[in-house]
Amino acid sequence: MRELLQRATGLAERHEMTSMFVGLTAGEGDLLFPEVIDYLDSCLRVDDAIFRMTRERAVLFLTDVNRDAAEAIVRRNFLGFRERFATTSEPLIELGFYEVGPQGVEAAVKDVLPALFGSVPDTH
Repeated sequence: MRELLQRATGLAERHEMTSMFVGLTAGEGDLLFPEVIDYLDSCLRVDDAIFRMTRERAVLFLTDVNRDAAEAIVRRNFLGFRERFATTSEPLIELGFYEVGPQGVEAAVKDVLPALFGSVPDTH
């Protein structure tokens, strides 16, 4: 996670590029969530990444997008998952967002995780 934050900060500083971190949270014991994360991982661009925190929580890192674009990307991929795997509805996953932009503020894990999940998730 720290490496992704450093990468986002570097992109912002060197290229004045905005990156988004998207927190994905499913209900406890959600059996579909790991499949959704695998699907999202397969849809990512080369510069994007997914960091799994627990069975029900993950962080999606999207480069060169703002919040609106990040929301559209996630929703489009949720719909793609639904169409590909014939689920009855869009996955029930809560989203949280954190933007790292060229404003010169260095992102730290202690700031990002509460923004994505409301509180720091247990990573045991």
